[in-house]
Amino acid sequence: MKLNLLNTIFLPLLSSVVFFACSSPEEEPNKLTEEEKETGWELLFDGKSLNNWHIYNKKNIPAPWVVQNGTIYCDPTSDTQKGDLISNNTYENYEFTFEWKLEKEGNSGVFINVIEDPTIDATYHSGPEYQLLDDAHVDFDKPLKRSGCLYTFSPQKNFVNTKPRNEWNQSRIVQKDGKVTFYLNDVMTAETDFNSSEWKAQVTRSAFKNYPEFGKNTKGKIALQDWSRGVSFRNIKIRNL
Repeated sequence: MKLNLLNTIFLPLLSSVVFFACSSPEEEPNKLTEEEKETGWELLFDGKSLNNWHIYNKKNIPAPWVVQNGTIYCDPTSDTQKGDLISNNTYENYEFTFEWKLEKEGNSGVFINVIEDPTIDATYHSGPEYQLLDDAHVDFDKPLKRSGCLYTFSPQKNFVNTKPRNEWNQSRIVQKDGKVTFYLNDVMTAETDFNSSEWKAQVTRSAFKNYPEFGKNTKGKIALQDWSRGVSFRNIKIRNL
């Protein structure tokens, strides 16, 4: 009787202790693991400051981009001057990862190979875009505008939905010698070669054909798009290849 009572009281307690001992909490965001440090990863956002970023073609001005709860957040209600957030450094051959969330009907993007020059008015005049789009957005059913697409150039190569709105999506961009591959939530969604004749022909038929620098570079800066709905980023990391 006493043995049964002890089993009733202590075995569930012991199981709970074992469970919590074996369970690992979610990794703290905006940190590099020891393995990442050893393999050359660099943190582009520390969760506290925008030291690695500035507004395209402008510096040290009020902007809608703020650090909020360990994220880079673009506040759609801000009355400051609009502008895309761009990296201070340029990158050529790299693996770039980031997590993101959009508010309802949100629309944003990440531009690569951006040339920052006063004679070029906007990031998208030179940099192709990794599209970010909320499932509730009016354009969601347009194949060339879904998340993970090379915006307006190719639909998702493999179908994948974004996660529920309160969860973080994981994205990855790999570029090597002009060949780029996009991933969304571990699914490959786009690939192209910016040096190829096929890509150059696509650009001449696109809405970007009148921008002389668009899609011509395999080295440049990375930019986060300011749009009319809120967007949040975290765990922004890069390593050279």
